[in-house]
Amino acid sequence: MVASDKLFFWLFEQRTARLQPLVAALLPQMEGYSFSAPVIKEREVRLDGLFMPPAEQLQSRPALILEAQMAAEPEFLLRLYSESGLLLRHQRRQGRAIRHWRVVVICPSRDLNFGDPLPVQEFLRERVIWIELDPERLPPAAPPLQRALGMLLLPEEQLPQCAARVREQAAGSSLGEEIDDVIAAILLSRFNGRTVSEICAMGGITVEDFTSSVAYKEIFGLGRQEGRDEGRQAEAAALTLRLLQRRCGPLSAGDQARIEQLSLARLEALADALLDFQGRDELIAWLAGRGA
Repeated sequence: MVASDKLFFWLFEQRTARLQPLVAALLPQMEGYSFSAPVIKEREVRLDGLFMPPAEQLQSRPALILEAQMAAEPEFLLRLYSESGLLLRHQRRQGRAIRHWRVVVICPSRDLNFGDPLPVQEFLRERVIWIELDPERLPPAAPPLQRALGMLLLPEEQLPQCAARVREQAAGSSLGEEIDDVIAAILLSRFNGRTVSEICAMGGITVEDFTSSVAYKEIFGLGRQEGRDEGRQAEAAALTLRLLQRRCGPLSAGDQARIEQLSLARLEALADALLDFQGRDELIAWLAGRGA
């Protein structure tokens, strides 16, 4: 799965209720719904997500097929139509036939080049719910998750202000206690190659909160040993930076980036050495002496 696929899988895997505010007009509540990302093996088709009501409610409540499409694709509408049909066949063969269903498409704008709508216009009119993320397309009453997902599209310099607004809007809502995790997941998905301090600055999140977030540990498989090692390295870098700023004064972005890229062993050595530093010059000399 690509990064955006991992993001949406993580968002809804164990928290199906996160989707409910986005489809409130269709479902006043989603109690009992389960989420999966089934693979239809006959064609090797992987869906972004499927929200299923409890088995005893399959005859009365709709299943929701999730598709996240963040870029133009001239065959997208045809693919969405055909893969929806494949899913219905797959579910029937699995003994969980779906009678009532809708498709939820999360995208920047429905006006992207998704192909000619005419051949599937009845399908689009009757089945598809569009969740648009472009700031100019957001409805005034857009729920916090929709606004947060809009951070996938915003210019980098607008992210801190947007994160603050989303955090304020989410306060007191069902998303309030986990909004920092959601913001962290979105920024990780978009800026996976950036340093920890850069991502934290974008989201208005402290390094400590970021490295302990569920998103940081889970979204890119950081629960495995290599993930634990990376988490320890990030935590050590954050601690070393705090000590250096007390010892040497404010550090430049370049200095911070060099330190964040040090191995865990070198960070431990630096933490010992910095106790004798009298200023930034000694830090720079220490880094130069080790080729950092």
